[in-house]
Amino acid sequence: MQEVTLTATEPELVFALSGEIVSENAEDFYAEVAGVYERDPKGVVFSCEKLEFIDSTTLGTFVKILKKLKADGNAFRIRGLQPRLKKLFVICALDRIMEIEA
Repeated sequence: MQEVTLTATEPELVFALSGEIVSENAEDFYAEVAGVYERDPKGVVFSCEKLEFIDSTTLGTFVKILKKLKADGNAFRIRGLQPRLKKLFVICALDRIMEIEA
């Protein structure tokens, strides 16, 4: 089960992610983030301290969000990834196109 919580709207949109985001719920994750972003387009930060598991579909969803934000000139950051999740981003070389904070 996933939980996406909007925790701040200034100066950026900050979403706290928890649980598991996988192929079964990745579209819901995208729809929730996109809905907030469309109403208030600005930089987005994903706070992932409580995110437990993601799959390749979720990685693709992060890329989809990144492309939308970059096309609009807005920032995209991920912070607080557990080491095993961060490793997925590194293996897929996504750390080269996304800002991933400790």
